Amino acid sequence: MAKTLVIFDIDGTLVYSNKIDSQCFALAYQRIYGLDFPSIDWTTYPHVTDTTIFRTVIRQHFEREAEDSEMVEFQHHFVELLRERRISQPEEFFEVPHARRTVERLLEDERFIVGIGTGGWLRPAHLKLEHVQIPFESIVVVGADGHEQREGIIGQVVETVTGQHEISRTVYVGDAVWDVNTTRRMGMNFVGIRRKGDFEVLQNLGTGTVLQDYSDYDLFIKAVFEAKPPK
Repeated sequence: MAKTLVIFDIDGTLVYSNKIDSQCFALAYQRIYGLDFPSIDWTTYPHVTDTTIFRTVIRQHFEREAEDSEMVEFQHHFVELLRERRISQPEEFFEVPHARRTVERLLEDERFIVGIGTGGWLRPAHLKLEHVQIPFESIVVVGADGHEQREGIIGQVVETVTGQHEISRTVYVGDAVWDVNTTRRMGMNFVGIRRKGDFEVLQNLGTGTVLQDYSDYDLFIKAVFEAKPPK
C-alpha cells in the first residue's frame, strides 16, 4: 500500500525553546572567536541552515571558507551550551503541545511514514528530540550536515524514504517563513504550525492550512490529507 510521507521540521514545529537555541549559537561563536555574532535573525542569511549561517559568518569575519574541523568544534561547544541551558532553564524547553503523541500515532498508523528534515545540525537536533522524548530511532532524520540549502535536506529525506517504501504523497510540516518558501519552490504540500496562534504570518505567504498545535489529532490528519503547496 502506498503511504503518505509526513516530514516534520523541529524548531517551532515539534520543539519550542524561546530563541534560547539561537542565543546559544551566538554565544558559542563569541566564546570561540572572541567576536560578536552578527545577527540571530535567520532571515538575513542566504539560507536558513546551521551550515550556511556558520559559513556566512566565517566569510564575513575572516574572508575565508570555514574548515570542516572548526565546524565540528563549534558544534561541540554549541551542544554543550544547549545541555547546560536545558538543565538550568528546563521550563524554557518544551514540546509543541501533543507533538510527541502525534508522532507516535503516525508511526503506529500503516497509512503514514514519518520523516524529519531540519535546518539544524544532527547533534543538536537529536538533543532537542530526546529532551521532549519524541521517538526518532526508527525515523529518517536529516539535518544541515553536508547541506547548505533546505531543499537538499528535505530532498534527502524523500529520497531515502522512497528507496524503502512506496510513497504516494508527501507533506511537510513547518512553522517558519522559510518553510513556506522552501516548499513552494519544491512544489511540496505544506501544513503550517504556529504555536502562538499568529496564523497570518504563514497564511499571508499562501499557506492554506495553519494549526496552533497538535491537540486535535483528527484535525491534523485532515490537514495532512488536504494539504497543498503554498500559493
